[in-house]
Amino acid sequence: MSADGNLPTRIVAATPTINSVPLRPGDFASLAEVLDYAATGTTGANFYAGGKLVTALPYATLRTQAIELAQRLASLELPRGARVAIVAETNADFLRFFFACQYAGLVPVAVPSAVNLGGHDAFVLKLRGMLQASDAALAVASETFQGFLGEAVRDTNVVMWGEPSAFDALPVAGATLEPIGPDEVAYLQFTSGSTGTPKAAVITERALLANLRGSINHGLVLREDDRFVSWLPFYHDMGLVGCLLTVMGGQRSIDYLDTREFAMRPRRWLELMSESKATIAYSPPFGYDMCARRVRPGDIASYDLSHWRIAGIGAEPIHPDVALKFAELLAPAGFDAKAFVPSYGMAEAALAVSFAPLRGGMVVDWIDPTDLSDHLRATPVAEGQGTPFVRCGPVLPEHELEIRDDAGHSLADRHVGKILVRGPSVMSGYYQQPELSGDVLGADGWLDTGDIGYLVDGEVVITGRHKDMIIVNGRNIWPQEIERIVERQPELRSQDASAFSVPGPTGAEIAVVVVQCNTDDTAVRVALVQRIRRELLEELGVDCLIELVPRHTLPRTSSGKLSRSATRKGYLERQAQEQVLRVAGSR
Repeated sequence: MSADGNLPTRIVAATPTINSVPLRPGDFASLAEVLDYAATGTTGANFYAGGKLVTALPYATLRTQAIELAQRLASLELPRGARVAIVAETNADFLRFFFACQYAGLVPVAVPSAVNLGGHDAFVLKLRGMLQASDAALAVASETFQGFLGEAVRDTNVVMWGEPSAFDALPVAGATLEPIGPDEVAYLQFTSGSTGTPKAAVITERALLANLRGSINHGLVLREDDRFVSWLPFYHDMGLVGCLLTVMGGQRSIDYLDTREFAMRPRRWLELMSESKATIAYSPPFGYDMCARRVRPGDIASYDLSHWRIAGIGAEPIHPDVALKFAELLAPAGFDAKAFVPSYGMAEAALAVSFAPLRGGMVVDWIDPTDLSDHLRATPVAEGQGTPFVRCGPVLPEHELEIRDDAGHSLADRHVGKILVRGPSVMSGYYQQPELSGDVLGADGWLDTGDIGYLVDGEVVITGRHKDMIIVNGRNIWPQEIERIVERQPELRSQDASAFSVPGPTGAEIAVVVVQCNTDDTAVRVALVQRIRRELLEELGVDCLIELVPRHTLPRTSSGKLSRSATRKGYLERQAQEQVLRVAGSR
């Protein structure tokens, strides 16, 4: 007790950057082994809120807690490999439950903790769909999400659900724990673009560890003095694999900022990077864009980003101007544009497929848009004269990447086609969805990523998604080309446009772009639409239907990407409603 008679305030200290044991670069056979070794050191995970450290979780403590929880879960006598759904908030409980599953022989499934514009009912429906698709036996969520979870578990096979405390109250089983082995399933990862029936990629321990080794040794080239910071959600593959499992696989410390806090105050990310002298952080482009837009100029002098050696960027199309704006704004704080590491990956390959070379920065390929659309060739033009695409580096060692045409023939450099990947990190398939698995995964191990791109100098360049391609009058129109022209208007900003195609009256495809607009002034809106239509005609030769919608209307995936398919669905529904009203009004 202190001199004033009060209990002393407990001081929480973050785990150190420099570990007490040597770095092992992911050379493990299972995640249980990963934590077993990490627990012999002093590093760990740290959780921040409101600019303060609220929880420091050394890996040694996590291991002890995870094993105890695993013994309690074992008392339920579930079949080996039973799925455990975890509403993935950014807190220590997620780590505890995820690794308890590893020790207990259960399969964790991270599900979203974000209630988006669809609101309560849409979130419950999404949760229920994921519980059913994974055939979860258990489901856990914090008090905040109990109401949602209680509704979502109806009509599912969940045998127990509740808060973490409910599971902590289970008796300790006397049985010896048998952790998940190399050829067993490590976890299920729902793909960020899942619509309708959710798709969960099956990732084995062997596949995951292959990806961790590739990332640690070749992508990031981890060092003893590395420290991570992340605001990415654990239910997204970049947050789970990139900013939890890879970090632990290299026994590094990491500082976590809740995703919702980052969304409200992006500067917290930079404050935490400065405070902890972190060296590695990843974000989709929209995260860098949010910082560049909302960081106050007067705060820049207080940041120290000189230690930031890897600023990973990926998970969605990379707009070079977004990264350039971020780098220019924060150069006075010590940020070096050469820290940018464009990357390519997906849940179906655990995470990473390729990394751009370290210290190479953002390398941009300027491409002739006409040759790209008409001939599917990436013909280079002078800087600033065509369409910019970012090089995402060579494929990871022990993996292969090919570009193929629709007939399955391999294409030469700078010829655009489907991107296929093969290697030890590739998923086993989608859980209990053999037809969907067969659509993308060949018997020879090649995974059709659904992406389109090309190779140049051994590096992969992503140009778009195959399903998003707009074909008008036999011409290939890239949706991002339409979006780029729209978003350069002074009234708009990055990710304010979503382009797609719909059937016209004659059955032929018509290009459509839905645009977020922050004004109700009729004259301004009319002028904006006319300007966009004119520029699209002049530059792409396409007559595009343009719909203006309020800000924050465009739907996104659970990982924050704009969803063209969901935007298209919403557009068609609005058109159908308007048609009904017109018919009703004419009677």
